Amino acid sequence: MTTPTSSSPASSVPSEASGSAQRGDGPGASASGEPRGGLIRSTALVSAAVTASRFLGLLREQLFAALLGAGMWADAFVVAFRIPNLLRDLFAEGALSAAFVPTFTRVEKERGPEAAHELANKLVGALCIVVGAITILAATFAEEIVFLLASGFFDVPGKAELTALLARVMMPFLLALSLAAVMMGMLNARGAFGTPALAPTLFNLTAIAIGLGLKIAGAGDRTAVIGWSIGTLLGGFAQFAVQLPALRRFGYRFRPAFGALWRDADLRHIALLMAPATIGLAATEANIFINTQFASEQPGANAWLNYAFRIMYLPIGVFGVAVATVTTSLLARRAAERDLAGMKSSLSQAIQLIGFLALPSMVGLAVMSEPLIRLIYEYGRFTSDDARHTALALCGYALGLFAYSGVKVTAPAFYALGLPRLPLFGSLSAVAVNLCFNLIFFDRLGYLGLAVGTSLGAWVNFATLSIAFARKTRGLPGTPGVARELFKAALAAALMGACVLGFLRLGFVAFTRAAIDDSGFWARLVLAVGGVGVGVAVYGLMSLALRAETLRPLIAALKRRLGRGRSMPESRR
Repeated sequence: MTTPTSSSPASSVPSEASGSAQRGDGPGASASGEPRGGLIRSTALVSAAVTASRFLGLLREQLFAALLGAGMWADAFVVAFRIPNLLRDLFAEGALSAAFVPTFTRVEKERGPEAAHELANKLVGALCIVVGAITILAATFAEEIVFLLASGFFDVPGKAELTALLARVMMPFLLALSLAAVMMGMLNARGAFGTPALAPTLFNLTAIAIGLGLKIAGAGDRTAVIGWSIGTLLGGFAQFAVQLPALRRFGYRFRPAFGALWRDADLRHIALLMAPATIGLAATEANIFINTQFASEQPGANAWLNYAFRIMYLPIGVFGVAVATVTTSLLARRAAERDLAGMKSSLSQAIQLIGFLALPSMVGLAVMSEPLIRLIYEYGRFTSDDARHTALALCGYALGLFAYSGVKVTAPAFYALGLPRLPLFGSLSAVAVNLCFNLIFFDRLGYLGLAVGTSLGAWVNFATLSIAFARKTRGLPGTPGVARELFKAALAAALMGACVLGFLRLGFVAFTRAAIDDSGFWARLVLAVGGVGVGVAVYGLMSLALRAETLRPLIAALKRRLGRGRSMPESRR
């Protein structure tokens, strides 16, 4: 999530800019845009940055739960923030990135950096106009949008009006993150992944600082929720601003262009790609929209689902987004070079890596849902009853973790190939499955059915994309090998889950349920941290026993690092 900048003409770029570009953005960058060290090393770089951001995000959510709990105030904020955030996910992190990165890569390859920078400047200008207009319209009709999103709020006095007010405060967040997405696309296209991945830490740090100030000041509910909304907006602009120095090292300058935008063929190409891509990447967002409307009928449900989704999104952010970020750049570059075999190889390796990481996370989140939720959220206004509801929602979301991550990796391949209609079909299928499931089971399952329906929709989306890619490219190379590695990961994850369940059962006996229910922090800490530790150890040992191929480059990299440490002169240690 990053921002654009404009560029100066090549002649005005200092000569050392070339060297900066070659050095890139840390270990993951290269002059050609190809990440040094391959997919796994570049993914590790992004994962480390995203992990830091996600854990700060978790701290932010803890603070939010302690301040506002899961009642009316939390419900209002969750839905209000969802308005700009859904649009952000669609345009900024979804369709915009998917359409811009391949086009920027192609223009830079064919006509050089100056032309690519000029295209980025024009896109920035277009975003200021279009997204600015959307922001104004959404703020003007905020109450009508709240009705479309959560009509059940109008049954509670003041809840809908509060939600509309918070939405108006946070709507400019959409513009900040739209610009940030263009900046991220330019850096990633050059193989620079570190700075864009670290940028969200500024968002989280800003929100945490303001939240702590509100907590220390003893702010009331209304003051706290409005102040938190202002902090969210400021955090979005901080995330944009921190990216500017990284792009300057590539000779790019932030100078939005507003003249004759629609005469630019490349800009029109981006717009044409975005139209189907917006719908093609909309499955999760559309499902969230549907779920929000259903959940508005059940007090607290939107907050429970939001807290659960945040936990579920932690592993997606750590490895799903990381793998997708690196893979998207590789797919765009290989598509520009018409290297179909290279695309197949990159996607095959990415799916294998996703499976190795996501399958144990699915099992772990389902088995550890209640201990994790209690340890993370059960403070202040967040009650034990809220923890039980949130843990149940997390189990429902965890069912789709592999599919969520798989879609993030697979969908960009179609945009790189210029086939945006296929992801569109997959997304529409996912939305249809989720809606049908909700209509049939919501009365019986309530908010749990909403989480399960979202997971089922993600699986339909991923299956559709995988089958379509196999048909378009005559299958992934080494498909039997990928299937074999996924089976190994699934078997290791199942055994891991059984061991963690055993540990938890012993833990519940040792500490007694009463100690855990009675805010026994240390008991909850031992269960949660111990369960995670047992899971990691068992899964690692089982992967070694099963000779998982994905472990080889990780072990080799660790051995190289340890070897360098042993051979380092004593004076430099």
